[in-house]
Amino acid sequence: MSGTAPVIDVHTHYVPRGWPDLGPGTPWLRIETETDAVIMLGDKEFRRIQADCWDAPTRLADMDADGIDAQVVSPTPVFFSYGRDVAQAIRIARILNDLALEICAPAPGRLLPMCQVPLQDPDAACEELDRCMAAGHVGVEIGNHVGDRDLDDAGVVTFLQHAAALGAPVFVHPWDMANSPRLDRWMAQWLVGMPAETHLSVLAMILGGVFDRVDERLRICFAHGGGSFAFWLGRMNNAWHKRHDVIGTSQYPPAHYLGRFYVDSVVFDERALRLLVDTVGADRVLVGSDYPYPLGERPAGGLVRKAGFLDDATRDMILASNARTFLGGAP
Repeated sequence: MSGTAPVIDVHTHYVPRGWPDLGPGTPWLRIETETDAVIMLGDKEFRRIQADCWDAPTRLADMDADGIDAQVVSPTPVFFSYGRDVAQAIRIARILNDLALEICAPAPGRLLPMCQVPLQDPDAACEELDRCMAAGHVGVEIGNHVGDRDLDDAGVVTFLQHAAALGAPVFVHPWDMANSPRLDRWMAQWLVGMPAETHLSVLAMILGGVFDRVDERLRICFAHGGGSFAFWLGRMNNAWHKRHDVIGTSQYPPAHYLGRFYVDSVVFDERALRLLVDTVGADRVLVGSDYPYPLGERPAGGLVRKAGFLDDATRDMILASNARTFLGGAP
């Protein structure tokens, strides 16, 4: 990096090494060794993980190796529990949010926890966000939908408006992707489903009129480069103009809302990063890695550092200053 500001990775995840029995249907951790475990869904393996999910010294060593000064540490989406009873979802969120503070406590200023909320209940979600922001979380990670309710759902919009008023940044992560025989091959849920889910969420915010209704103070970032949004913005604009009888909820065409949201940089290819910067703006792209999972970028921020089309000032924005703006000045 050519500047002196801290390099910030806004997209990383944690899993606590242990937690109490949270009841049937809730993910649990099968501990195998001091450094290895498996996230279990009932009797099925969901994901094998290692100590970098919960151990601060391990994370810090990897951050130092990658030249990352600070990580935003968010929940792993499988724990969101949006389909659970509200009381149970509140309990799960409170436990995991408190454990996130413990994981990040050894390195304040470097490990920055984001909370999760029971998004299926707007009042409970707002209350938990208030509690967490007061306790030291820097923002909130939400899933991109709650069952069949997308981000333009009235209850979700109520929560987003509360986050805007509170000054809490919102990180949107795809989750609970559809499955089918066609999507269950080749990790297609992750390779096709995740980009599509994220694209749909940005579209819901725009065509659902959320950006027309929610305070412009809302700071919201979409994971995985915003999915396929940047590539298909022209198609969306064309549809808005040609079929406004169908696509008529938003006051303006989709391109008008560029500048209302951020995306992360975890797109793995310089051509994709160039399109992203050209489309959403250099001031709206943040370094993200999806650490510590295998489909993430290592070293974190490597694509931004190597991208030949970026000048030093723009590179510094993406590596550091944009994230500081998104986070409201921290670290």
